Amino acid sequence: MAGPNPNIKHPMAPAHKRVGFLKPIVDAQNIEIGDFTYYDDPNGPEHFVERCVLYHYPFIGDRLVIGRFCALAEGVTFIMNGANHAMSGFSTYPFNIFGHGWETGFDPATWAAESRGDTVVGHDVWIGMQAMIMPGITIGHGAIIASRAVVVDDVAPYTVVGGNPARPIKQRFQPATAQRLLDLAWWDWPMEKISRNLDAIRGSDLTKLEAAE
Repeated sequence: MAGPNPNIKHPMAPAHKRVGFLKPIVDAQNIEIGDFTYYDDPNGPEHFVERCVLYHYPFIGDRLVIGRFCALAEGVTFIMNGANHAMSGFSTYPFNIFGHGWETGFDPATWAAESRGDTVVGHDVWIGMQAMIMPGITIGHGAIIASRAVVVDDVAPYTVVGGNPARPIKQRFQPATAQRLLDLAWWDWPMEKISRNLDAIRGSDLTKLEAAE
């Protein structure tokens, strides 16, 4: 039992072509997606970048990095730093982008100084329908983002957040348990080991998971 091929675009086809592994679908130099992370959309996952990753201009230099085994529901949106406006002056209006003399005197450093950096989603993260992730956010391993949440701050591992702005709702596990899971990092195991130990991974017996071979 080796598991599905992570390089197949539609692992559930022909029954469910709305679900797709994103790694073989997404080809963008500033987006990195791990094996088995999928996007579910009734219109198909092929247009994930155009629909879900907004203002991802490669010349800006920020990246979207999503780990392995993540589940992304319909309408998830990642806002990248290209959406930012300079806020250090009296007006946030982007006069310079319209040219015709308005670009004169604009200092790109004023905009670059406000870039929030890369957006990073850890492994085994579930992001609910129509959730929005703002630029520069880090979401820890095992976190859950509720539907329609607007994530404006980093999310700790194994934390459930929701609302606008998103706030912690609960911790999925006790801190000691969460740390043991982070130390195990089952998502980095070889596929053969993951496949052999699915019952432990999707179960709730931590001792059994730690004894996996």
